[in-house]
This record gives sequence, C-alpha cells and structure tokens, in this order.
Amino acid sequence: MTDRRNWEPYRITPRAAGVQPSVQGLTENLGSVDVRNLLDEHRAVLFRGFGVTETELDGVMPILLEDRLAYVHGNTPRTKVGDNVYTSTEYPPEYAISLHNELSYAHSWPSRLLFFCGRPAASGGATPLLDSAVWLSLLDDRVRERFSGGLCYRQYLHGGRGFGKSWQATFETDDPAQVEKLLGGTGASWEWTPSNALRISHIRPSTIDHPVTGEEVWFNQADQWHPASLGEETMRDLASIVPADELPQSVTFADGSPIPDEDVVAIRDQGLELAVDVAWEEGDVLLVDNLAVAHGRRPFSGSRRVLIAMS
Repeated sequence: MTDRRNWEPYRITPRAAGVQPSVQGLTENLGSVDVRNLLDEHRAVLFRGFGVTETELDGVMPILLEDRLAYVHGNTPRTKVGDNVYTSTEYPPEYAISLHNELSYAHSWPSRLLFFCGRPAASGGATPLLDSAVWLSLLDDRVRERFSGGLCYRQYLHGGRGFGKSWQATFETDDPAQVEKLLGGTGASWEWTPSNALRISHIRPSTIDHPVTGEEVWFNQADQWHPASLGEETMRDLASIVPADELPQSVTFADGSPIPDEDVVAIRDQGLELAVDVAWEEGDVLLVDNLAVAHGRRPFSGSRRVLIAMS
C-alpha cells in the first residue's frame, strides 16, 4: 500500500469548479462529473461554499445518492426528518463517537453516505474520517490476528419500554412478522422473549475486501458494541441496573470468547488519533464511501445539526 496516512477528503468549491456559489452551481457541477468515479478515486468528497440549505437538500441528494435507504436495523438513536433523511447520532455532546463504518455489524450496509451541515456547533463537533485500509494496516499484528476469526454481535431490543432502543424503532415497524421477514436470509438468529423483547445474534467478519479496489479494510464496530468503550465507571453503573443478557448491544469473538478490554480501547483510541477532522461549515455536503472510510464525531458545545442519508 502507498503511504496514505496524510489522506483527507477531496474538496470542491465554487471557485475551483468555476460555478456560482449556490445550490444551482453545485448541481451544475455535479452534472458534469461522474460521481461514482469521483468517489472511487478520492473515497470522500466535501462540497463547500455552495450555501446549500436544508430545504434545498432534496434537490442535491438524488444526484449524489441514487437510492436512499431507510436506517433499518440501525443501533443508534436518530430522528427521521425527511424521506430517509435522519439526524446524525443523538449522543451526549460531551462525548466522542468512535470511528466506524455505518451498519458494518449488519448483513447489508450502505455503500455511500451523505452528510449535511445545517448548523455547526459553537465549538468542536468535527466529523473525523479515517481511511479504513490505513487503519487496518496500522493495527497491532496481535489484534489483527485475534479478530481474524470474526465477531458475534448481540442485540436486546425491548418491546416498547426499557433501556436502549425498541425493536419497533430499530426496524421502523410494529409488525413482528415484518421484522422476521427483514431478518430472514441475513444469517442472523433471533428469539422473542415473553416480555415482547427481541434478541438477535449475528456473526460478521472484522474485515472485508473493497469491491472496487480489492483492498482489505477494517470493517466492524467491535469497540462501539463492547462495554469497555464506555469506561469503567459507566460499565459498573450499567451492570447495576441492566442484566448482562439485556444489554442493548454487546459483542464477542465469533466463537463466543470475550474480546479483551484492552483491544477495544486500543482500537478506539488509535482510530480517533489517526483520523482527519472535517470541521463543519454551514451548508457543507460531504459524500463518503462507507466501505473505504470510517467516520465518527468529536465532542462539542452548543447546538449542532448534521443530517445523514444513505444509499
């Protein structure tokens, strides 16, 4: 692999594109480029200075996202604000969100993500990005070896009242038959509990090969699903109120053996350290190859509105 540790997203501005600084200028520019090739080459593209507003976003997204997907089987809290458009993860602003590839724990995942900044934070709140092949190449060899056998993700989704997300919110339906239809053929196993909760387990690899470049990339969310990422105090508090088998999410190696705490902490910290930050400006549109690039969130203060859509 060539040295890509200084990688950052490709930036397109009205001046560089030779168009007006408006949503019309952006769509004019997009009409003259092959978005797929652009993303294959650069892995992430930031459109800045076009002054896109939230109401104008619907005119831009069909060009960048051919077929918007619902956030079905998503494990993080979000609010749906439009036609398969969601708020970014609603997580306390004082905490970082570690690097990950969207829905990498699921049977299928979006290949492309679009982020839109309607309002940057008063301070902080950048979206860190990391080349997933670089991340894999820089992990400790012993960690890579331990993870090579894959992972088992487990979810406990309550039936309407409880800790974490409900299965209704996760699958955007109140129909258990529809949930089973969505899970069928994914390789997941599941069971309904007497309290109308749903338990799901799914074996997934820790890495995949990128379908265009053929590169092996780090592609999992072990550190986000592992309780060690919460810190010792939070882990103790959580254990005192939630039984181990009712944790909203947890992860082990594929054979059921525990993942060492130090592994997930090292993976999390290395990702956040290596990442390059996109410090948001109002109206920014960021297109990301979800397999090639991991993303996260830096802590922030003030009010921040970043939306996401997937394809």
